[in-house]
Order: sequence, then structure tokens, then C-alpha cells
Amino acid sequence: MRNKYLFCYFTGNEPDEESVHFALSENGYHFTALNHNKKIITQTLGKKCCRDPFIFRNENGGFHIIATDMCCKDGWNSNNSIVVWDSKDLIHWKNERIIDFSRFSETENADRIWAPEAVFDKSRGEYMLYFSCHNKGDEKTVIWYAYTKDFKTLTTSPAILFTPKSGKDGIDADIIENSKKYYLYYKDEYKKTICHAVSDSLAGPYYEPENNIVCCTDLQVEGNCIYRINDTDTYIMIMDKYVDGGYFMQKTTDMITFTKVDEDRFSLNHLHPRHGSVLAITDEEFDKLKNIY
Repeated sequence: MRNKYLFCYFTGNEPDEESVHFALSENGYHFTALNHNKKIITQTLGKKCCRDPFIFRNENGGFHIIATDMCCKDGWNSNNSIVVWDSKDLIHWKNERIIDFSRFSETENADRIWAPEAVFDKSRGEYMLYFSCHNKGDEKTVIWYAYTKDFKTLTTSPAILFTPKSGKDGIDADIIENSKKYYLYYKDEYKKTICHAVSDSLAGPYYEPENNIVCCTDLQVEGNCIYRINDTDTYIMIMDKYVDGGYFMQKTTDMITFTKVDEDRFSLNHLHPRHGSVLAITDEEFDKLKNIY
């Protein structure tokens, strides 16, 4: 049973902070850093720095981490790639590789490939890889996608998945399925908060309800991540208070109506986390990580 949690995140804008960090939780609310909150993986390819790490379990029982291949000191319009690692045990991360989107005609002028995530599409037997993308000359950064079987090559050309009807940038998409509906949560750069769109199909089209804000704070937030508290109907959303610092947590049972989780009811801010992701893990996986780090 997967009733423990692994948080995968980065910690700041210095090169050594733009790296993969891990923290564990027994309940999905209180997290403890592993490896003294130092990086778990040393990146050797691409920019040698990464942001927005997304960790997930693949269909073969192993794991992947995909992340923005970027060093912010090079500027916010300076990257065209994501970095990928594989693992069989959450301890040993191998097969580091770069997916360079400048190789595709649709994104050959990309200068922002941010916040990659992936969902297995059972109807295709492939993973839908989605990410925030901006090409030189474009007015907006919006959500793009492509399909892959192995996170080495793409089986479809990159294409736009979702553009906010606000007409402004939409970044940091996080998709989750519930009751045969797909909910896409994202940061709307016009509203400076987390909004949502809904679809009957993983690959869209996604439609925004009239009032599509789901965030319970007036503070500016981004880097949203939603995950279920196992054996309950409760879903937790965490997000980065990128202006004020720290993290905000809220919860829902219907995917649309959220309530704030008071700061004394969760522990994240001591990690100094930036945009990350949460994976449900087993007791055995939890114990192994805790013993190693």
C-alpha cells in the first residue's frame, strides 16, 4: 500500500540550489528533508542545473524524474530542454539525458521549456509529456504537449495543449484524473493565482469554467502540485509563494472547492522548497530512503 509520501523539489536560484532534493512524509502534511536538505542528484549534462522536478512511477514499476534544464543566472529566456533520470529503487538515478526541443520545427526557437510533467495515456499506451513553452517571437508562454514511450524520443510533434482564455501566460500545469474527468491546474499570469480547466480527455480540449480560480489565498503563487491523501477523498494542493516566500497548502474533495490548511497543520517551509512534486510510496520504499539518507 502506498500510504507514505516523497516530495521532490529544488530550493532556490543559486546553481547548487537548482537541483533535485527529497523529503519524506508519513501523512502527506508534515515533511522531513533527506540528505540534510542537500541535493540528491548531481546533474552532469545540459545546463548542469535543474528546476521544477517532477517525480513519477512508470508503468513498469520503476521511476522517472523530469525537470527543467535551466540555470536562472543565464536569464529567464535561456533554455530549450528538459533533463530526465531513471531509477528502479528511488535511490540510484541513472541514464541522465536531455530532450532538446530545438530539434523540432514547432519549437526550434524555444527559449522557455519549463515545468515538465507526464501522465500515462492508457488509450495510446504512451506517456503524454506536457510543459510550459515559449518560442522567440511568441506573445505568451502556454502549455504544450507531446507523446513519448521512453522519454528519449517523441512519437508526436510538440503542439499546444492549453491557452488561458484570459489571453495571458499560463504556466506550471499539473493534471490529475478524478471520476473520468481531467483537471488541469495552472498559474494564470494575468490573475497571478492558480486556476483550472477541465476535459473529458487527457489530451483535451480543456475548458475553463466561468469562475475558474481555485486558490484560497490572495498572495501570488505558482508551482502548484495536487496529490491524494490515500484511503481518503481528500486531495492536497501545495504551491510556491514565490513573492512572499514559503509554501501554501489547501485541500479539496470535489477538485474545485478548496479550503486553506492552516500553517500549524503542515510542515514544508523549513525545507525552503520551490516548485516540486509529490509521489505516493510504500512503507518499504519509505524505510529504504530514510535509512539511506
